[in-house]
Amino acid sequence: MHCAYQNLTDAKIIMNYEEKISQLLIVGGTHGNEMSGIQAVKNWQSNVCQTPLDTIYNGKIHYALANQEAIDKCVRFTDEDLNRQFTPDKLKEFTKTDYNLNNEQKIAHELNKQYGPKDKPSTDFVIDIHNTTSNMGPTLIILDNTEFYKQLARYVKSEMPESIILFENNQSYSEFCYLCTIGKKGVMIEVGAQPQGVLKAEVYNQTVTMTEKVVEFVQLYNDKQVNAFPEVEAFWLGKEVEYPSTLEDGKTEKLAVIHENLHNNDFKPLHNGQPCFQLFTGEVITWQEETTYPHFIGEAAYYKANIAFATASKIKF
Repeated sequence: MHCAYQNLTDAKIIMNYEEKISQLLIVGGTHGNEMSGIQAVKNWQSNVCQTPLDTIYNGKIHYALANQEAIDKCVRFTDEDLNRQFTPDKLKEFTKTDYNLNNEQKIAHELNKQYGPKDKPSTDFVIDIHNTTSNMGPTLIILDNTEFYKQLARYVKSEMPESIILFENNQSYSEFCYLCTIGKKGVMIEVGAQPQGVLKAEVYNQTVTMTEKVVEFVQLYNDKQVNAFPEVEAFWLGKEVEYPSTLEDGKTEKLAVIHENLHNNDFKPLHNGQPCFQLFTGEVITWQEETTYPHFIGEAAYYKANIAFATASKIKF
């Protein structure tokens, strides 16, 4: 295993090591039409892969195709988004005998029982793999700012320079609604651009590579071989920006499309005065705030929710 950290002969050990990460859970198919994670998990399970993960990591690896019904139908979900079901309050509600659970709620309840429970997890680390139709490249989504996650981000960035680090920390780790938070630790891998329901070689390969790098870091952590590494450029999630729209007969009707100068330019600066929308009348709407770094630009899954993109600020992490 090649690890950039091992080449830093003058680096010093800086981690405060806690208990070993003895169990990993790697998830694909949280959304049933995001094909990279689905295919990668199948390949790792059947050992039809270039680098079996058990040659990188010497602990126990569990694999899960989370939403099989959605996978079979090649849809994001059948009733509601599975990756929004894992708040402590929701998981508590799902245990009630009189609660009529839909497909995704049942899955959340079962995954939490098998790999959680969230308030006292049996799984040490969860990697949940996603695709986006946005041109985000290989993005590692981090939900906490402890030294473990900082060093993980730096390691992945050093080994995979094209990777993007997106930091989301608007609440405590345990309060997030995401599947990966049923583990003691967890991250999401989000790679695009890839259309829903298809597989692109570049995106698939980036997905596999990023997963391997995360697993490599976990093994380095277990071996107490994580060395100091410089801060890296990262992005701090801001807010969601809606399409210009109007409400007609109780329905939201869009009045614009994302401007062609913005589309596909994820994580590139959007400055005050630059175009961001084009109204159907032809008028251009410009960005009227401080410079931001938009991403999830035109994500297909968010179109129905009227979300055009999310903002971010650039940070060192």
